[in-house]
Amino acid sequence: MEITQRVGLYSIGVNSFLVALKLGLAALTGSLALTADGLHSLIDIFASGAVLAGVLIAQRRSTAFPYGLYKVENVVTVTLALLIFLAGYEIVAEAIAAPAIQVANPAAGLAGVAVAMATAYAFSRYERKLGEKTGSPSILADSQHFRTDVMASGVVFVSILGSAVGVPLDRIGAIGVVGFIVYAGWELLVDGMRVLLDASLDWKTMEKVERLIAADPDVVKIKSLEGRNAGRYRFIEATIVVDVKDLESAHRVSERVETSIKRGIPRVERVLIHYEPQEKAIVRWAIPVDESKEMVSPHLGKAPFFTLIDLKKSTGEVVGRKTVVNPYLNVEKQKGILVAQFLVSEGVDGLVLRAVLEDKGPRFVLSGAGVQTLVTDIEEAEAVIEELRRRRGEAQQAQ
Repeated sequence: MEITQRVGLYSIGVNSFLVALKLGLAALTGSLALTADGLHSLIDIFASGAVLAGVLIAQRRSTAFPYGLYKVENVVTVTLALLIFLAGYEIVAEAIAAPAIQVANPAAGLAGVAVAMATAYAFSRYERKLGEKTGSPSILADSQHFRTDVMASGVVFVSILGSAVGVPLDRIGAIGVVGFIVYAGWELLVDGMRVLLDASLDWKTMEKVERLIAADPDVVKIKSLEGRNAGRYRFIEATIVVDVKDLESAHRVSERVETSIKRGIPRVERVLIHYEPQEKAIVRWAIPVDESKEMVSPHLGKAPFFTLIDLKKSTGEVVGRKTVVNPYLNVEKQKGILVAQFLVSEGVDGLVLRAVLEDKGPRFVLSGAGVQTLVTDIEEAEAVIEELRRRRGEAQQAQ
């Protein structure tokens, strides 16, 4: 059994003890305040049962709820906040509206209430530490509820003490306690409703997530970043621009980012990364050319030179041009693969060929790097350049 489930059972046990103690003391002393406080603890038993149900239901998987039932815990939190308001009303009604009475056996009543306060306070501290460790909103809410129980018992203690010495102090104390109760309940209600309405994670967490994403060397830009809570868990979604050409590399970047977020941020249930390639203003094409540097070579590995053309993506204008020597022209083995790797290292986005590549090795190198290939029957290099410009212009108009 998970620790949060055990705490739900412990909470029911503690509240059962408090109900028995308070109602027993009420019968012994005749105190209406103790009777009301006992009824208040009886409500707490139902609240603790709701906490346990919330924890159990939140862990279930269902095809009808593909995103999980985590928010059940926050529904429980809102319910507990409303119960806290009800407890405040009970205290006001008992401490202010009820007629004053003479309490019998005040010493026994004071001792019993002190035990109840100490028990509720100790368990509240235990739940708070555990709730902060696990991030469970329902356990934290139950811890807050036990604190209101301590306050309610404090009102009863003052009431019995005042009755014993003949000074009616319970009404003044009740007003102060109700103020604390309303404040605590309001905090729980706001926190629970924020999650139910899918409000963003706090800015400190989002800032840390942003730093973790930006730390990846292949992430160029974060276009959007969103995060929300569901129960104790966090869900993060981001759209990033990556400095890679192929989908496989982009997927690896997204996996690295996801792992980094889950390691750096506690209780992250799911990270959804949308990735986009970096938009390039300039695209580079390689044209294999012969010794004259004017005609397109029919071979990739055997081409003595490559003309590299930089085209402005928006207009197709040639903004750069150079010719490089094939450094692997005289290599005997794996010439095509080595040349393909060389072109990739030169930042080539596209390669013009006179025929479809038959050798799988160079084809895999080029496709793996996201290099586009264009097969043409045009023989003159200048005519190929004009064809590339025309295609670029048509593509821009189509967009």
